[in-house]
Amino acid sequence: MMVIVVENAPPRLRGRLSLWLAEARAGVYVGVYARRTRERIWSEVKSLIGDGNAVIAWSAPTDSGFAFDAIGESRREPADFDGLTLVRFKP
Repeated sequence: MMVIVVENAPPRLRGRLSLWLAEARAGVYVGVYARRTRERIWSEVKSLIGDGNAVIAWSAPTDSGFAFDAIGESRREPADFDGLTLVRFKP
């Protein structure tokens, strides 16, 4: 399973995401795809996000059970603590 959350995304990107994924709430997209398709969707998000920001989370064989990536300006950033990826606020 994967989840993509976008903020300040252009309408073109939101429309493109709604073709592939179910929009559970405004800007929150969920779906189940293989790694290759997930990477293709994420590359589309990266190319179309513009001034907005986005985060993707997917099921992965990690200690937390998921992995994630983010793009764009946000107050939060991923931080690695002994192999466990957590989120911290930028100072």
